[in-house]
Amino acid sequence: MNDDVITGIMAAAGREPARTAIVDGRGREVAYGELARRVNAVRDELAGQPGDGVLFAVRPGVDAVALALGAVAAGGTLVLADPGLAPEVLAARMAATRPKWVVAESLLYTLSGPLKALARRRGLLLPNLRDPLPGRSVRHLYTGPWLPGVPRGALRLARILRTPRLPAPDAFAATADQPAAVIFTSGTTARPRGVVHTRGSLAAGLALFRSAFPLGPGDVVHTDQLMLGLPALLAGATWSLPGGGDLAAELAARGATHTFAVPVHLDRLLRRTPTLPATLRYLLLGAAPAPPAVLRRALEAGPEVLSVYAMTEALPIAIASAREKLAQAEGDLLGAPLPGVGVRIADDGELFVSGPHLAQRYLGEDPLEEIATGDLVRVEDGRLVLLGRKKDMILRDGVNIYPGLYESSVAALPGVAEAAIVGLADPETGDEEVVLAVIPADGYDESLVRKALPAIVDAAALPDRIEPLDAFPRSGRADKLDRAALRDLVAHRD
Repeated sequence: MNDDVITGIMAAAGREPARTAIVDGRGREVAYGELARRVNAVRDELAGQPGDGVLFAVRPGVDAVALALGAVAAGGTLVLADPGLAPEVLAARMAATRPKWVVAESLLYTLSGPLKALARRRGLLLPNLRDPLPGRSVRHLYTGPWLPGVPRGALRLARILRTPRLPAPDAFAATADQPAAVIFTSGTTARPRGVVHTRGSLAAGLALFRSAFPLGPGDVVHTDQLMLGLPALLAGATWSLPGGGDLAAELAARGATHTFAVPVHLDRLLRRTPTLPATLRYLLLGAAPAPPAVLRRALEAGPEVLSVYAMTEALPIAIASAREKLAQAEGDLLGAPLPGVGVRIADDGELFVSGPHLAQRYLGEDPLEEIATGDLVRVEDGRLVLLGRKKDMILRDGVNIYPGLYESSVAALPGVAEAAIVGLADPETGDEEVVLAVIPADGYDESLVRKALPAIVDAAALPDRIEPLDAFPRSGRADKLDRAALRDLVAHRD
């Protein structure tokens, strides 16, 4: 099937089995033929009923890739075991997915079992991997050496890979609508919100990534992001996994041609290393909007810079170049919808998305036809322009104010590194005070900023006050701007 991520990768392995598929964090290489052998071995060992849940707790690496692909090839649905979850949240997720397999590192069995108290003291919360759903038996497969806490009878990956096997079939008999992964985003303890992607929806999303930039044999994609690493494997390129060192040094050492970065992390890197290796042709940014100053520094570093607009339910939606974004006068340019991506703008300006890359459904809910993004957009010359998040809209004097319409322009002013606009509601009237928070850069002068604002901010949206801050509060793995925390911060400075 061309619409299936597993058979697509196995086909790439069949074309050039000797080509390097993955380079792990320590620089060890695995060829496509060997990767395919490992995937088939895991598939044969885990073969079960389509849709069987597989609780997955293996850090990025060759083992993780082979195990994840093999589990899905066996008909399993990956359920990621996120560390740090509250016990009641985890229990609700386990009840919703009912895993039949646990695939984990032996060290994590120890840290969730005999050394659980030590792990908690260090701030690491892990599910009980031995018994994730009390009263329901599960089978176990582990990586690494045997350690205390690994269940009796658990299968060891190294032994599976050493076991001689008959030649495996070319592909597992599956359909594109077979669930492949459940990705939890939010939801209450009683009703966890899990996004169900299928083999087909993942393949469609990966194909959209590949359509946005050239990628093929000989390219080296340096990332720990599945949604960029898997397209590399589908294209016959090399997926290079970070080793935890300096990113610029790793890019140079691996001869990387493509990489991914979160804007706030890229900003830190470019302040240390203004020029990136000459081999790097494409730098993809995602997870959060990139301030103009970061986009300019990224372009000066050498590669073509592309900003990805996506959400968990629909990966990706649109891609815009840094040059296009910097040339946008108002709002944050997201780019034209990618081929096959359907968009609909509701009466209130909210963007709805559909297409073959759309997740099948939310766990326990009806199939999705489209998804509400929560983003307010307008369309200019066929391209999407972000005005702001629906929940972040500010209401003052009966006028709707969309922060995203102005923040990138304010952040492009001299002396301003970043800018964010938030509203503080009056508890009696509900009317909101508009506050512009800025992170000053060299040459910051508040009077000059105020003088420049009327030319880039509509009169009805001009801020009531400006608050310079040392840094913005951020949250999550992607260090996204935490607007709720920012509102609290500027409120206490009033």
